[in-house]
Amino acid sequence: MTYVYLLESVHDRSQRYVGITPDLKQRLADHNAGRSPHTSKHKPWNLVAYTAFADEPTAVAFERYLKSGSGRAFLQRHYFRKPVASA
Repeated sequence: MTYVYLLESVHDRSQRYVGITPDLKQRLADHNAGRSPHTSKHKPWNLVAYTAFADEPTAVAFERYLKSGSGRAFLQRHYFRKPVASA
């Protein structure tokens, strides 16, 4: 399996990261240990969502989509909506 995952910084919720990996647990541990130059300054990270793919080319295409303008809009609309205030 190949996983496409979405992270959000614990300290700065505006910082998000989309990645791909065959070992999700290890990759999350790497991000939180500062072993990724792209995410080290905003650690620790929470795993928001992941999708598992049986084949790597489909996973790569999905990750590429999520990093595009329309993919970022999709993530904002479905995963990062601002909570509606209660009356």
